[in-house]
Amino acid sequence: MHDALSRHCIVAAVFALVAGGPAAAQVDSVGAFYAGKQLKIIVGLPPGGGADAYARLVQRHLGRHIPGNPTTVVQSMPGAGSLRSVMALNTSGSDGTTMVHFSSGLLTEAITAPDRVKVDFRSYAWIGNVSEDVRVCYLRSGTGVRTWADMRAHRELIFAGSAAGTAGNANIIMLRNLFGVPLKIVQGYAGSAAKRLAIERGEVDGDCGGWTSVPEDWLREKKINVIVRLSSTVVAGMDGKVPFGGDLVRDPEERRIYDFLVLPERLGRLLMVAGDVPQERVMALRGAFDAMVAEPAFRAEAAKANLIVAPMTGAQVARQVAEAYATPAALIARAKAIISE
Repeated sequence: MHDALSRHCIVAAVFALVAGGPAAAQVDSVGAFYAGKQLKIIVGLPPGGGADAYARLVQRHLGRHIPGNPTTVVQSMPGAGSLRSVMALNTSGSDGTTMVHFSSGLLTEAITAPDRVKVDFRSYAWIGNVSEDVRVCYLRSGTGVRTWADMRAHRELIFAGSAAGTAGNANIIMLRNLFGVPLKIVQGYAGSAAKRLAIERGEVDGDCGGWTSVPEDWLREKKINVIVRLSSTVVAGMDGKVPFGGDLVRDPEERRIYDFLVLPERLGRLLMVAGDVPQERVMALRGAFDAMVAEPAFRAEAAKANLIVAPMTGAQVARQVAEAYATPAALIARAKAIISE
């Protein structure tokens, strides 16, 4: 009788484990949760720019790698240098159905100006980084500026600016305050698409932006001259003779500041979810991201659209963000002084 009861209890326990125990629940609950749901990617920058292009590329491929195969949509939510999109996670992102792609320039802003950007990026769950944001600074050919030396020696140049916190704004301010380039920033442009129109119209002389956002005809027809690379990476179609900004900094301490300020370039195309999303969903989203960026179809579409794919895992991003927050206070203070208006 005792043996029969014991066997009955064992069978019941095994059944409970298989049917609904912790191990089975972890395997099955993610798929059950996402089945029939919609995954929303909020983009914190206006349509027509690099952020929008990358988000829509991810939209077309990510869902089929997530258990339960949710449909994926993109929602544009520009505002406050993309801070508005990050804040959206605080109200709608705790279940793992909302993901954000924002301007990585907010990372350095959050560290150097926490009174303005009241966000601790260590508290979010990172899904991955599709690619480094290979960025360059360029000028209209009509300015007559062709080289770094020309730009340093030129009269005041006018650059297009957008909201504080964007990588483009930080890049331009760094040109002026770290390298001494004589330039004026005209603020108020909504995003990279609006800034490109301003350059086409001759309203401004130049900009700093992602290489993938530079129109091909500008390069082919020599409408612009690329003056400096902000990343050491040289990609297809780029002139490797264009100087790298890090090599133009002679003082070792200033080079450390430069490397801190171009952190947004290294962490360019980020995806994150709220920090309180259940861990099993975070891990499933990370796994889906890793599978997506390795997929030939994803890479082929990216190449066709001239979008660079040089991915980092969510864990790698989290480590880089933690290292940025560990930057010595004295160096942060100097970096803040350089990029402050």
